[in-house]
Amino acid sequence: MEELRILPTKNSPEVIMTSEGIIRIRGRSIHENVIDFFTPVEAWINEYIKTPADLTCVDINLEYFNSASAKAIIHLLQLVTYVQLKHKKFIFNWFYEEGDEDILERGEYFASVLSVPFNFIRQS
Repeated sequence: MEELRILPTKNSPEVIMTSEGIIRIRGRSIHENVIDFFTPVEAWINEYIKTPADLTCVDINLEYFNSASAKAIIHLLQLVTYVQLKHKKFIFNWFYEEGDEDILERGEYFASVLSVPFNFIRQS
């Protein structure tokens, strides 16, 4: 399976996804058309979960994202949890800047909606 790399812009995050189980989303996510941006990401994850790595590590490091992006990201994280059906494991790492309570609270909300543990990693 080929890796997926999307370079960041001022409105869209960097995305790195590898068959070795690395999924990274970093930057800002304030797209005009969220569906156009996240469709290839979702397609990659749907293919990946058919034969996932033993451990899938998802790093979310967003400085800002809008509500449309939030819905897309929750959906993508939900898809990643399906690796459990193949008896594989996943880790969700949620990065936030020290003092950025909004991003931390949004990560806590995602964890509660998905009912899965997140590692909250404060960056200074």
